[in-house]
Amino acid sequence: MSLPRQDRGPARRSQSASVRAEKPIAGERRSSSLGRDLRLDLFRGLANWAIFLDHIPNNAVAWATTRNYGFSDAADVFVFISGYTAAFIYARRMAAQGYLAGMALLIRRVWQLYVAHVLLFVFYAAAIGYVAQSYGHSHLLDEFNVAGLIQQPVATLTHGLLLKFKPLNLDVLPLYIVLMAGFAPLLMLMMRAPDAALTAATAVYLLARHFGWNFPAYPAGGWYFNPFTWQLPFTMGAWAALGGAARAQALARSRIVLIASVAFVVFAFVVTVGARLGLSTSLSPVFDVLSEKTNLAPYRILHFLALAVIVVRVVPRDWNGLRSRLARPIIVCGQRSLEVFCIGIFLSFVGHFILEMYSDRLLTQIGVSVGGLLLMTAVALYRTWSRTLDVRSPKAPVTRGNQPKKGE
Repeated sequence: MSLPRQDRGPARRSQSASVRAEKPIAGERRSSSLGRDLRLDLFRGLANWAIFLDHIPNNAVAWATTRNYGFSDAADVFVFISGYTAAFIYARRMAAQGYLAGMALLIRRVWQLYVAHVLLFVFYAAAIGYVAQSYGHSHLLDEFNVAGLIQQPVATLTHGLLLKFKPLNLDVLPLYIVLMAGFAPLLMLMMRAPDAALTAATAVYLLARHFGWNFPAYPAGGWYFNPFTWQLPFTMGAWAALGGAARAQALARSRIVLIASVAFVVFAFVVTVGARLGLSTSLSPVFDVLSEKTNLAPYRILHFLALAVIVVRVVPRDWNGLRSRLARPIIVCGQRSLEVFCIGIFLSFVGHFILEMYSDRLLTQIGVSVGGLLLMTAVALYRTWSRTLDVRSPKAPVTRGNQPKKGE
């Protein structure tokens, strides 16, 4: 990519940092000539909806989510797309402004994620404690893993700020924070040698599973989402964003690969449904779909990749349905993912409280689920609208009546 003649002088100073970065970005720019890929927003929005529904215990509506019909679930989709969008955004910033500026922007994003987690942590724990004490449901403190805040408040809160202590259902955001915090060196390597970066991530994944690497949790054990293993789908998403998806197009569109993907998805459906229904099967010890989430079992990755092959064939990038009114709420929730995720986690506890305290009838379960999805969509629409106010803020004309007085 050549710069205009009048711009070559100033750009020559940062050429060593930006020219190498522009080469892999060029292929990505050609593949994104149609604009924003709304499929990413659609499926990240669906992932946020599924996470909300799955976090409400004894919720019949949650049977509509993918976790009941295959090895992978919404968490795999969320992490993969997060890696894709992170690489898509920050690789461009590094190419345009240099590696140092890109790292600074990544650090700023990590801080935003951390602040969001702390706020969610406080409101979530306070709501659980209030309900448990006010309504005499002390079992909620143990069920949602917040009893330590009452028994040992200083130590528990300190470890919570260090991301070691996490109440129930607050595991995804700390994983995202850690992955983004370590993303800068990985992204710099991937912009130069994407295949080498993906190979290194695969090696870390295999070593972590073999040696049992994990981050320590408080008061005992390890993280529910092991960052050493869950970095692989995040890296795979980044690799796909920086030209990997374009290079894998021929493989993904192969008839043999499609047939194999469909066969594996059907196989995963049979095994998972059998396990969910408690049916005895000789495959259960090998494909323990209910407990092999922490270390991200290989068959979860294969299942996610098989689904991705099918989705690419069924939902093309220019599909008209992506711009329909029905898809709009889901896409907006995907575009405002952080806010929607946080409000969804909080609403999942509210839904659990309503079902336990008042009624657990099917009609109530449907009402709680639909109401939560509507609130999540409303938050996403509000955040989208509010961001446009900064762009469209007009400057008020200065007239004699509203001129500032001397000294103001």
